[in-house]
Amino acid sequence: MDKTLNRRDFIKTSTAAVGVTTVASGITLTTFAANKDPVTNTKRWGMLIDTNRLSEPEIDVMVSACKKEHGWGSEKHSVGDQKPSWIKKVKVKDRLTQKETSLPLMCQHCEQPPCVDVCPTNASMKREDGIVLVDRHLCIGCRYCMMACPYDARSFVHEDLTNQKAHMPRGKGTVESCTLCVHKVDDGEQPACVASVNSDAVIFGDLKDSNSKISKTLRKIQSTQIRADLNLNTGVRYSGI
Repeated sequence: MDKTLNRRDFIKTSTAAVGVTTVASGITLTTFAANKDPVTNTKRWGMLIDTNRLSEPEIDVMVSACKKEHGWGSEKHSVGDQKPSWIKKVKVKDRLTQKETSLPLMCQHCEQPPCVDVCPTNASMKREDGIVLVDRHLCIGCRYCMMACPYDARSFVHEDLTNQKAHMPRGKGTVESCTLCVHKVDDGEQPACVASVNSDAVIFGDLKDSNSKISKTLRKIQSTQIRADLNLNTGVRYSGI
């Protein structure tokens, strides 16, 4: 999914969107959010995306990798804005120079996530390591979190689902979004979108580790939070916009 936005409006303004939970038989949340070791706040997972180095074809590859890993995007009956979109390609334009920049946009994994604040059932949650998730068993499909998210990062499942991934339960009538491939992160791997690029155009790592690649890079280059004025302290940062 491609969208073109004004660069200043993209960074400074928000977009918003406005039920019974059904999770596939045999798939449980413990599969989705399992971790061999207890999750603690000693880590804060984050991602740095360098738009100057990331090409449009690479963004398309990131979107495809996410679809393949989690099984979304093949829904037969959902159309337009009803189609799930865990990660999308967005174009932003500088009003003065007319320069257009493409970037991948997904859940920003905020330190203070609005989606968690408004959820009436605690289905929207943030792990101690900063990864924001949705418990499909608790989600009642009210979509408050979708309206609260300033990044339009969440999707609602409108139809019955088949051929689900065991590591990623999805359910009709529930909300879903990027999980930073928590099942991979817990096994010491990179998120699928990051691994698909395989270059320093996208860096994933522990923001609290001063010796991590992402921390060292952030100390050297200019980076931006989308909607920094909201003081959400996002885990996803961008360079070049």
